[in-house]
Amino acid sequence: MKEYLVLVKHSLPEIQEELPAREWRLSEEGRIRARRLAERLNEYQPAVVVSSVEPKARETAEIIADRLKAEFHIAEGLHEHDRHTTPYLSKAEFEHSIQEFFANPESLVFGSETAEAAHTRFAQAVNAVLESHQDETVVIVAHGTVISLLVSRLTGLSGLSLWKQLGLPSFLVIDRRSNQLLTKENIA
Repeated sequence: MKEYLVLVKHSLPEIQEELPAREWRLSEEGRIRARRLAERLNEYQPAVVVSSVEPKARETAEIIADRLKAEFHIAEGLHEHDRHTTPYLSKAEFEHSIQEFFANPESLVFGSETAEAAHTRFAQAVNAVLESHQDETVVIVAHGTVISLLVSRLTGLSGLSLWKQLGLPSFLVIDRRSNQLLTKENIA
């Protein structure tokens, strides 16, 4: 049996401008999409679903784990790039900030964490999960920016391009032995 790392970008949240994004929960459409996502992930037969601490990721992961009858855990370090001090940005402002974030990984562009620091934290958390679940397919539900940082370093693909391609929700399947990206899919 093959062992995969399935990296899931959480489902569609209900945007509440008065709250930091790290506190957003799933919208009703987001819960529907998460159920569709679980159906797509069934073919990979995950043994465990591990989530970021953020509500939108946790809710997505709970739906997946429940539907697939897989173990469910929450792990520290899987959260999004730390930008809790950043006020709500328009779509154009946010996309510009993200572009600068990927272009200048060593510089503090926005938020309180550089791209390099976010990648290091996330990679360590992912590796800890994988070490705890050797020889199993693991689903990690997290966030687009940190997933893009990790996958870009594993595969050589552009982090910004990956980030732009990931929908709400979406998933990437990586062969755990070769670190090869096998598939990338958005769920609508």
